[in-house]
Amino acid sequence: MSAEHKQLILIVDDDFDFLEINRIILEGAGYRVVTATNPAEAEARIAGGAPDLVITDLMMTSIDAGFAFAARLRSDPRTAGVPIIISTSVSSALGLNFHPDSADDLAKMNVDAYFDKPIDAPALLAKVAELLGARGQTSQ
Repeated sequence: MSAEHKQLILIVDDDFDFLEINRIILEGAGYRVVTATNPAEAEARIAGGAPDLVITDLMMTSIDAGFAFAARLRSDPRTAGVPIIISTSVSSALGLNFHPDSADDLAKMNVDAYFDKPIDAPALLAKVAELLGARGQTSQ
Protein backbone atom coordinates (compact mmCIF):
# COMPACT_ATOMS: atom_id res chain seq x y z
CA MET A 1 0.00 0.00 0.00
CA SER A 2 1.38 3.43 -0.87
CA ALA A 3 2.32 5.87 1.88
CA GLU A 4 -0.62 8.14 1.16
CA HIS A 5 -3.04 5.23 1.67
CA LYS A 6 -1.56 3.95 4.92
CA GLN A 7 -3.61 4.68 7.98
CA LEU A 8 -2.50 7.71 9.98
CA ILE A 9 -1.92 7.52 13.71
CA LEU A 10 -1.40 10.61 15.86
CA ILE A 11 0.62 10.09 19.05
CA VAL A 12 0.38 12.85 21.67
CA ASP A 13 2.83 12.73 24.58
CA ASP A 14 5.26 15.08 26.28
CA ASP A 15 7.85 12.28 26.56
CA PHE A 16 10.05 12.38 23.44
CA ASP A 17 11.34 8.83 24.06
CA PHE A 18 7.76 7.50 24.20
CA LEU A 19 6.93 9.30 20.95
CA GLU A 20 9.99 7.94 19.15
CA ILE A 21 9.73 4.34 20.38
CA ASN A 22 6.06 4.05 19.52
CA ARG A 23 6.49 5.84 16.18
CA ILE A 24 9.09 3.24 15.21
CA ILE A 25 6.87 0.36 16.36
CA LEU A 26 3.81 1.63 14.49
CA GLU A 27 5.69 2.57 11.32
CA GLY A 28 7.26 -0.88 11.37
CA ALA A 29 3.75 -2.31 11.33
CA GLY A 30 2.84 -0.29 8.25
CA TYR A 31 1.17 2.81 9.67
CA ARG A 32 1.96 6.46 9.01
CA VAL A 33 2.63 8.30 12.27
CA VAL A 34 2.65 11.95 13.25
CA THR A 35 3.46 13.16 16.73
CA ALA A 36 2.65 16.09 18.99
CA THR A 37 4.00 16.99 22.42
CA ASN A 38 0.78 18.46 23.80
CA PRO A 39 -2.94 18.69 23.02
CA ALA A 40 -2.72 22.16 21.43
CA GLU A 41 -0.08 20.96 18.97
CA ALA A 42 -2.16 17.85 18.27
CA GLU A 43 -5.26 19.93 17.57
CA ALA A 44 -3.26 22.07 15.13
CA ARG A 45 -2.19 18.88 13.30
CA ILE A 46 -5.79 17.61 13.25
CA ALA A 47 -6.91 20.89 11.65
CA GLY A 48 -5.10 19.66 8.52
CA GLY A 49 -7.08 16.41 8.51
CA ALA A 50 -8.27 13.88 11.05
CA PRO A 51 -6.05 10.88 11.81
CA ASP A 52 -7.41 7.33 11.71
CA LEU A 53 -6.49 6.75 15.37
CA VAL A 54 -5.11 8.78 18.29
CA ILE A 55 -2.83 7.59 21.10
CA THR A 56 -2.61 10.17 23.87
CA ASP A 57 -0.88 10.49 27.19
CA LEU A 58 -3.00 11.32 30.23
CA MET A 59 -0.65 13.66 32.11
CA MET A 60 0.84 16.42 29.95
CA THR A 61 0.06 20.08 30.54
CA SER A 62 -2.13 19.01 33.48
CA ILE A 63 -2.86 15.75 35.32
CA ASP A 64 -5.97 15.17 33.20
CA ALA A 65 -4.91 16.79 29.90
CA GLY A 66 -5.48 13.51 28.01
CA PHE A 67 -9.04 13.20 29.29
CA ALA A 68 -9.84 16.80 28.30
CA PHE A 69 -8.23 16.27 24.88
CA ALA A 70 -10.22 13.06 24.31
CA ALA A 71 -13.45 14.84 25.28
CA ARG A 72 -12.73 17.61 22.75
CA LEU A 73 -12.07 15.01 20.04
CA ARG A 74 -15.36 13.24 20.80
CA SER A 75 -17.32 16.51 20.67
CA ASP A 76 -15.86 17.54 17.28
CA PRO A 77 -17.79 16.08 14.32
CA ARG A 78 -14.51 15.72 12.36
CA THR A 79 -12.99 13.43 15.01
CA ALA A 80 -15.98 12.03 16.92
CA GLY A 81 -15.53 8.57 15.38
CA VAL A 82 -11.73 8.40 15.61
CA PRO A 83 -10.61 5.65 18.00
CA ILE A 84 -8.65 6.96 20.98
CA ILE A 85 -6.15 5.05 23.11
CA ILE A 86 -5.01 6.66 26.35
CA SER A 87 -1.70 5.73 27.94
CA THR A 88 -0.35 6.78 31.29
CA SER A 89 2.18 6.23 34.01
CA VAL A 90 -0.06 7.98 36.54
CA SER A 91 -0.51 4.78 38.55
CA SER A 92 3.21 4.24 39.05
CA ALA A 93 4.14 7.93 39.20
CA LEU A 94 1.44 9.17 41.56
CA GLY A 95 -0.25 6.04 42.86
CA LEU A 96 -3.59 7.08 41.37
CA ASN A 97 -5.80 4.42 39.84
CA PHE A 98 -7.48 5.51 36.63
CA HIS A 99 -7.60 1.98 35.19
CA PRO A 100 -11.06 1.36 33.68
CA ASP A 101 -12.92 -1.72 34.89
CA SER A 102 -15.50 -1.83 32.11
CA ALA A 103 -16.48 -0.60 28.69
CA ASP A 104 -18.69 1.93 30.50
CA ASP A 105 -15.60 3.30 32.29
CA LEU A 106 -13.83 3.67 28.93
CA ALA A 107 -16.85 5.49 27.51
CA LYS A 108 -16.85 7.89 30.47
CA MET A 109 -13.17 8.59 29.71
CA ASN A 110 -14.07 9.22 26.03
CA VAL A 111 -11.55 6.57 24.95
CA ASP A 112 -11.62 3.15 23.30
CA ALA A 113 -8.65 1.60 25.12
CA TYR A 114 -6.36 2.23 28.07
CA PHE A 115 -2.72 1.22 28.58
CA ASP A 116 -0.40 1.65 31.52
CA LYS A 117 3.13 2.66 30.56
CA PRO A 118 5.36 1.19 29.46
CA ILE A 119 3.09 -0.14 26.72
CA ASP A 120 3.66 -3.71 25.60
CA ALA A 121 4.31 -3.38 21.84
CA PRO A 122 2.45 -6.55 20.73
CA ALA A 123 -0.57 -5.59 22.85
CA LEU A 124 -0.55 -2.07 21.40
CA LEU A 125 -0.32 -3.33 17.82
CA ALA A 126 -3.14 -5.82 18.45
CA LYS A 127 -5.38 -3.10 19.92
CA VAL A 128 -4.60 -0.66 17.09
CA ALA A 129 -5.43 -3.33 14.49
CA GLU A 130 -8.63 -4.21 16.36
CA LEU A 131 -9.78 -0.59 16.62
CA LEU A 132 -8.95 0.22 13.01
CA GLY A 133 -10.52 -3.04 11.87
CA ALA A 134 -13.68 -2.09 13.75
CA ARG A 135 -13.82 0.97 11.49
CA GLY A 136 -13.74 -1.34 8.46
CA GLN A 137 -10.08 -0.68 7.69
CA THR A 138 -6.83 -2.63 7.71
CA SER A 139 -3.21 -1.50 7.88
CA GLN A 140 -1.88 -3.75 5.15
